[in-house]
Amino acid sequence: MDFGKLPDVSGVDFTLPPENPITDKILLSKSINKPLEVYIGPPIWAMKDWVGKIYPSNAKEKDYLHFYTRQFNTIELNVTHYQIPTPAMIVRWKEEAVKGFKFCPKFPQAISHDRQLIGAEALTEEFCNAVLQLGDNLGRTFLQLSPMFEPKQLKNLERYLKSLPEAFPVSVEFRHEQWFANKAIWKETCTMLEELGVGTVMSDVAGRRDVLHMTLTTNDLMLRFVGNELHPTDYKRTDEWCHRITDWIQKGLRNIFIFIHCGENKYAPELTQYWIKKLNNDNNLRIAEPKITPQVVQGSLF
Repeated sequence: MDFGKLPDVSGVDFTLPPENPITDKILLSKSINKPLEVYIGPPIWAMKDWVGKIYPSNAKEKDYLHFYTRQFNTIELNVTHYQIPTPAMIVRWKEEAVKGFKFCPKFPQAISHDRQLIGAEALTEEFCNAVLQLGDNLGRTFLQLSPMFEPKQLKNLERYLKSLPEAFPVSVEFRHEQWFANKAIWKETCTMLEELGVGTVMSDVAGRRDVLHMTLTTNDLMLRFVGNELHPTDYKRTDEWCHRITDWIQKGLRNIFIFIHCGENKYAPELTQYWIKKLNNDNNLRIAEPKITPQVVQGSLF
């Protein structure tokens, strides 16, 4: 994930901002009778570097998804940002996934970026119909708005969200700076999302701390956490996040999707494992940890 990436993070203040007052209101107003569901995993499965580490040493590329779904319980499905999945792709994904695994598809860029949500009715219908075929393996979708999509287009966003199928599980990721610069605009936006039952996406990245808005509009958390190749701050940030999430769980948070980016993602399994250990320990959970095989580093004779 290149968005917000910095070559040097040593001077970044990664302290979590205080939560937006809207978050408390949302969580405390929702019923907590629903069981807690926590899904966490890296953002991709096609990683050759994971062969011999979390995939068998003889794993073929065509089998990576099969093995991924046996190590993690969700994935940020970015392939759908570039193409609407065919029926054959949906069937294959479902066949490879284990029971309980959740795919979280990203809306196609042809809708969100190219058309800016205007005149995209046919594409939207095609996308929604496709991902709904995932059935029980569908988690939450996320609509990443273009960095050029401004608050003056709020009504376009509202009209678009109202056009989606009823109860379609979607969260929105905002990127343009002006969404966060004006508190009144942000409050109006979040009120609209709450009324429609639409969630927000939070992104924790080094170079754009403003997008870490700490605002929930439903009792669903979708977090894109971007680490930095196991930099020491990755662990401190994880600890702070888990403390905040524990507080939100106690207040009523019930659905959690966390996607662990880690630079080039070679070490995403290790960082995800650390997250899972911390979440389990802090909340008495039993999220299955990935089984990571230690890598043998051959030394020099001299």
